[in-house]
Amino acid sequence: MIKLTKLNRDEFIINSNHIECIEMIPESKVIMTNKDFYIVRESVDEIIDRVIEYNAKIYNMHQKINVVNNND
Repeated sequence: MIKLTKLNRDEFIINSNHIECIEMIPESKVIMTNKDFYIVRESVDEIIDRVIEYNAKIYNMHQKINVVNNND
């Protein structure tokens, strides 16, 4: 889940696993797998960085859980 900002400055959270593509129009248009879309203030690079950061957090938590479970 990543936090993005609508053009009216309202923040919202989306499931980054459901992003199909991002168009530059010049704002970023985030198109979801169900064809819904959001126009947001963040650049494409910012959105990609947030997705990478979120996925890294999940990976790190998974690694910690595996270490704890393997030590039992």
